[in-house]
Amino acid sequence: MAGQTLAPVGTTREERRRTAVAVARTVTDPEMPMLTLEDLGVLRDVEVAEDGAVVVSITPTYSGCPAMATMRDDLVHRLTDAGFDDVRVRVALHPAWSSDWITDRGRRALAEHGISPPGTAPRHDGPVALSLLPTRRAVQCPRCGSPAVELTSEFGPTACKALYRCSDCLEPFEHVKEI
Repeated sequence: MAGQTLAPVGTTREERRRTAVAVARTVTDPEMPMLTLEDLGVLRDVEVAEDGAVVVSITPTYSGCPAMATMRDDLVHRLTDAGFDDVRVRVALHPAWSSDWITDRGRRALAEHGISPPGTAPRHDGPVALSLLPTRRAVQCPRCGSPAVELTSEFGPTACKALYRCSDCLEPFEHVKEI
C-alpha cells in the first residue's frame, strides 16, 4: 500500500518499535551535541502506528526553540537511514519540559564538557510573580567545583543557558537554566 511502512520479513511491530527506540535514542541535541535527545529529556515517546509508521514525540525545552526543526530532521534522517520508510515527528507540549528531565548521564556529560548542569527546577502553584532581576541560582564551576561564581549574562549562546565566570579559577562557563 502506498505510504505504508512495510516491516522487514520476520519482524513484529514490537521488534520494530524497539529498533526505532534504539535508533531515536542515539540522536543528539544540535545545540549541545554531548547530549542525546533522551538525555536532555526531549525524547518523549516512540511508537509504531497501525499503518506501520514510526511516530516519535518530542517536547521543546522552550516555546519556539529553534533547535526543534533540526531535532525533527535528525530523527527522520536517522530512522530513515535505519530502514524505516515512514517517520513522523510530533511535538508534545503537555506536560511542559522541565530541566529536571535531564538524566544523570546527561548532567555528567554537561559537566564533563564544561557546562554547569541545572539544579532542581523551581515549583510554582498558581500565578508566578514577574521579576526583572536576574534569577538566583546555586551554581558551581564545572571546572574546579567552586561555588564562588558570578553571573555575566542571563542569556548565553542559546536561550536555555546563562553565562557565568568562576571567581577562583577565572574561567567563564555556561549554565543550563532551571526550568
